[in-house]
Amino acid sequence: MPSAKLSVVPRLLLAGAVAVLLQACSSTTADPTGAWSPNKIYAEAKAELDGGAYDKAIPLFEKLEGRAAGTPLAQQAQLERAYAYYKSNEQAQAISTLDRFMKLHPASPALDYALYLKGIINFNDNLGLFSFVSRQDLSERDQKAAKESFEAFRELATRFPDSRYTPDARLRMTYIVNSLAQYEVHVARYYFSRGAYLAAINRAQSALADYRDVPALEEALYIMVRSYDALGMTQLRDDARRVMEKNYPRSEFTSGGFKTNQNPWWKFW
Repeated sequence: MPSAKLSVVPRLLLAGAVAVLLQACSSTTADPTGAWSPNKIYAEAKAELDGGAYDKAIPLFEKLEGRAAGTPLAQQAQLERAYAYYKSNEQAQAISTLDRFMKLHPASPALDYALYLKGIINFNDNLGLFSFVSRQDLSERDQKAAKESFEAFRELATRFPDSRYTPDARLRMTYIVNSLAQYEVHVARYYFSRGAYLAAINRAQSALADYRDVPALEEALYIMVRSYDALGMTQLRDDARRVMEKNYPRSEFTSGGFKTNQNPWWKFW
């Protein structure tokens, strides 16, 4: 008889513990948006986004994608989520979201915006590359973001020439091309300043071979003239000088040398 009484107590304790555990689980997994319509979720997510609360907007947009799957609202949520990632400095997540959107919705009327946003994300991620006031070794900088930005803008301009985003994309493409050429020339100048004349010549030649009609080519030729002269390669020096005088007859480099405080051509924004 005593053994029967002892067995009841553990059962009661176990039942109470289970009840408490179930109550705790139900309170932690309750979804406050469970009764919300897709439109209400979108309104709340957009309000958080517009208010700068990107960490709150992102999960709401993600929830909306699942709740409104297969509808234009779900597509809009995916684009808004990519933008929220971008604004919260999560570039990799933003690009991944956009790539997924473009793969899943190749005929979407918002495809031009997706390409534009992808270009903008890489463009802004790469602004530091073209801040030539930095003392960082220019030969160590990465051009990958700039080139990916250019490709996104070029696809936008090619596929959607009448898009509202295309004029700005074309302007940014010009900026990127000029910047990439200027990057090569700054690296060439870096090598020249350290007496690595062959490296300076090679980098200047790369700029001349890869780019056309950009401002940086004038300095590229000047670096070649100076580098050949420093190496005592007079014939190549004179050849480079003739090309420079033909293309830039009033070059300030010839009379004044390297510029130290020139106004940067590339500050469009």
